[in-house]
Amino acid sequence: MSVERTTAAGGMETSYGFKRVGEGEKQSLVNDVFHKVANRYDLMNDLMSAGLHRLWKAAMVTWLNPPKRPGWKVLDVAGGTGDIAFRIVDASHGNAHATVLDINGSMLSVGRDRAQKKGLSGNTDFVEANAEELPFADATFDAYTIAFGIRNVPRIDVALSEAFRVLKPGGRFLCLEFSEVEMPLLDKAYEAWSFNAIPRIGKMVTGDGEPYSYLVESIAKFPNQQNFAAMISRAGFDRVSFRNYSGGIAALHSGWKL
Repeated sequence: MSVERTTAAGGMETSYGFKRVGEGEKQSLVNDVFHKVANRYDLMNDLMSAGLHRLWKAAMVTWLNPPKRPGWKVLDVAGGTGDIAFRIVDASHGNAHATVLDINGSMLSVGRDRAQKKGLSGNTDFVEANAEELPFADATFDAYTIAFGIRNVPRIDVALSEAFRVLKPGGRFLCLEFSEVEMPLLDKAYEAWSFNAIPRIGKMVTGDGEPYSYLVESIAKFPNQQNFAAMISRAGFDRVSFRNYSGGIAALHSGWKL
């Protein structure tokens, strides 16, 4: 299937999978997807990545390398279930404080329950808000992380500008996202798996394949590694770089507020 990705010039704001929607319509449609999958979010990511998302997330936290000292603060955006935040707190030996922000209340509810069960309520707080309008003062956080969430934000450029704003000077931006497969043969195999198998398995497991169809389509439309890096640079970040995982099925982008 030949699909034209959006570029650094934008276009995701009116793209709901392969459907074109009006300005302002995408967010409510995406919210509905995540209300449906909130309680099976880890299973969703297992289906989307054949379980590899766990390794990619571990690599993300390793590259972040949170310090083992009190007072260090990270904002994890679109991270409602707390998966990345909990990993960061653990990597800091319990010293980091993570603010988990998500626009979806169902996802946040799952995260709060998990934090309580893990005994991490003191290291985390959960905020329901929009990545395009962060309810924080300038220069609040030492790091900003977002995993598998940026492609679901309608105005990605606005979210990146907000990330830059709330970071302290010297702060780090890290974004893990599904990306463009750059290995011959693997790209065809992953495409076949994504478009044919994932929605069907999602329907068998959850009773509804539509959310999985949207998620697969959103991956195919997301800017490739170079174009997304250009967007990060345009938002003001320096030393922008990325690492491909599993042949480019996922990519981890890094930038610094210098």
